[in-house]
Amino acid sequence: MPTANPTCPPPMKATSNGAFQHENPLDYALPLLILQICLVVVFTRFLAFILKPLRQPRVIAEVIVSFLFFPFYPLFFSLLSQLKVNVGLDASCFGKRMQGGILLGPSAIGRNEKFLNTIFPKKSLTVLETVANLGLLFFLFLVGLELDMRSIRKTGHKAFAIAVAGITLPFVLGIGTSYALRATVSKKANPTSFLIFMGVALSITAFPVLARILAELKLLTTDAGRIAMAAAAVNDVAAWILLALAIALSGSNSSPLVSLWVILCAAAFVLLAIFAINPLLTMMAKRSPEGEPVQEIYICITLTLVLACSFITDTIGIHALFGAFVVGIVMPKDGPFAGVLIEKIEDLVMSLLLPLYFVSSGLKTDVTTIRGTLSWCMLVLVIFTACFGKISGTFVVSLLCKVPFREALALGFLMNTKGLVELIVLNIGKDRKVLNDQTFAICVLMALFTTFITTPIVMAVYKPARRGSPYTHKTVQRKDPDTELRVLACFHSTYNIPTLINLIESSRGTRKRGKLCVYTMHLMELSERPSAITMVHTARNNGMPFWNKKHDNKDQMVVAFQGYGQLSSVNVRPMTAISPFSSMHEDICTSAHQKRVALILLPFHKHQHFDGTMESLGNSLHVMNGHVLSRAPCSVGILVDRGLGGTRQVQASDVSYDVVVGFFGGRDDREALAYGMRLAEHPGISLTVVKFVAAPGQTFAFGAKLIGITANKDRKIINVAEGTGNSDEDKQEDEQFWSEFMTVRSNNTESITYEERLVDSKEDLKAVLREKNRSNLILVGRMPQVAPLAEKSDCPELGPIGSYLASSEFSTFSSVLVLQQYNPETDVFPMVMEVSDYMDVPDTPTGLNLTS
Repeated sequence: MPTANPTCPPPMKATSNGAFQHENPLDYALPLLILQICLVVVFTRFLAFILKPLRQPRVIAEVIVSFLFFPFYPLFFSLLSQLKVNVGLDASCFGKRMQGGILLGPSAIGRNEKFLNTIFPKKSLTVLETVANLGLLFFLFLVGLELDMRSIRKTGHKAFAIAVAGITLPFVLGIGTSYALRATVSKKANPTSFLIFMGVALSITAFPVLARILAELKLLTTDAGRIAMAAAAVNDVAAWILLALAIALSGSNSSPLVSLWVILCAAAFVLLAIFAINPLLTMMAKRSPEGEPVQEIYICITLTLVLACSFITDTIGIHALFGAFVVGIVMPKDGPFAGVLIEKIEDLVMSLLLPLYFVSSGLKTDVTTIRGTLSWCMLVLVIFTACFGKISGTFVVSLLCKVPFREALALGFLMNTKGLVELIVLNIGKDRKVLNDQTFAICVLMALFTTFITTPIVMAVYKPARRGSPYTHKTVQRKDPDTELRVLACFHSTYNIPTLINLIESSRGTRKRGKLCVYTMHLMELSERPSAITMVHTARNNGMPFWNKKHDNKDQMVVAFQGYGQLSSVNVRPMTAISPFSSMHEDICTSAHQKRVALILLPFHKHQHFDGTMESLGNSLHVMNGHVLSRAPCSVGILVDRGLGGTRQVQASDVSYDVVVGFFGGRDDREALAYGMRLAEHPGISLTVVKFVAAPGQTFAFGAKLIGITANKDRKIINVAEGTGNSDEDKQEDEQFWSEFMTVRSNNTESITYEERLVDSKEDLKAVLREKNRSNLILVGRMPQVAPLAEKSDCPELGPIGSYLASSEFSTFSSVLVLQQYNPETDVFPMVMEVSDYMDVPDTPTGLNLTS
């Protein structure tokens, strides 16, 4: 920040002796830095929370936080004055009131000089910028880890052509814009370096931000998403090369030989990284096998290499961040070594250090330099040039590559995404004196605007319709039990895998029932962390949810199901869903319809602790299960896992389970009984069906007035009063299905046992259920018309019986499967629209497209 006093402020001491020693902690570097970090993090997270409903990436909040410390209100009044608007208060008057301490909203913080001089004094900026740039180095290392050069080499011709067009046209237009800026607001800029900086600033695409936007909008597996990710990766690499060139040409020495030496030394450093650093990192990665802890010395060597290479590139003259970025590029991506490095540094860097970079940028930038008609015209010109060049270049080439119109238009807006990388380019240009304050402010506003409009515009112009062919078998209960049963089994941790595999093995129908086809879905949460982009890379290569087509898949959870499928007659097809848990139900329900499954198996959001208590795994899983129950296109089962078969996979010949079905009547109970009848086909399973009968003239309400609410509270409310019982239609269907069960039992008396128990109170009902608490598995319907057995329950999605069976007071041994039968009457908001033209498609096709 410019100052009239040429003398430097005295250096700050690191720590104080405390307030009791009459010392102000804010006069010392460390406590002041701590306060600055806390303030920035709080504002960033608060704004990110506010912008979340708009589905904006967190980088938008971080940029806005940097604006909180800009003199923003004079900018506002400057704009009004250009529009000849009389607001009755000029900027100088406003500034005086601000200096008097009246803060009119968070954007006014930057107008309070006392605040700036106390929290962000000039003498602290060196420490703040040093820490911020240290965080930036390790962030660029993570960015390098995200970019897999092998995937870039495999980029298709279509994506490569779109990437080239998305760089070339805005770069050329950026050159034209640079001439306009040099003639008006940036007259003293170096022509060559200014030209390249503006070209890079207008042509860059923020790969990490784009990946998260695509994931949020569920576009990763669409053609537009795949092309955008591939093109953005190519664009990212090209932009960094151009930026290195621009930095090399922006030195204070005017001799062209100096720039040539900088370029040659930079090329030599890249060769050193490829032929010396990469073998060293590869050796350490090979000595860190899967399942074993990574040695601490390897972590230390790698982090030191990042800093050492940053020092080398800074010495060369192409900025320290390039050294860290190159180390990330040459870092081996396979194996656990890279993942451990990410875990070690990402939270500290992304949560605490990187937001400081935005604030340090904001503190040295004055947006009020955009004043006068000419400056505002330049801002409009830069925004128009950036958007027009990127969108039109991508759009035209996409159409030439035979991309549909709406998809091509969406690609144009997606490739126009800016972000942190854009701000890094602009900050380097400002530090190198290539961009003055006014040009810098114009470009920052351009980056913020283009990123902010990406998500809403893409949602408006391109929302791929989820379409699927209708299918009949959406429940386990069906007229023809010999047809194939398709199950989508979801899991999110290794804890669920043994029980799921043992349940799948028990469901094979080895006697008369039809074949079993199982789709297993690994639920992986997509977050704002850089490691999430590593998962997105996998999704980009294989789809989301994707088929694991590679035989050397490293996901041990998926490998377990693949191994089981190879050893059994069950057709097991693993896939992975990568999404925020808030929208994970969309992936589950969409996949269930596309794969035509009859049953979705969900993990309960609690698991049993070693002392028998049920421990929650997080409210997000709880909410996700509720959303799936509301929107599922088929039946749903929630599995309360208490170790069916123990903690290991049980061989088919060793299966020996006692399974109990509690039958009260109703749609969900019929589904539970149908699934139990299928389990009874396995020679190692003994099925006991307990039919509960209420006393004459009573119902299972036991004197209470019941209101049973389905999964979606807005759809249907079932009122059950004393003496009403089930509807006549339900009774008829119960009787019809019960007669079918009795016929099956008469043919299989060895493995199926039937009991009829009369209950006239909740205590009688609990007593009967407790008799079965040593069973291996209990099946119940989700919404039988029964009074709640548990006094308090935080699991309404399990229904009155399931909530009691899942409680710690019931059992520490029996796993519970709570089933909800698909009801077409309540499926009024389907996730997938069925296409009537496909009515002639058979329900169980003979072949499947494994890459769909």
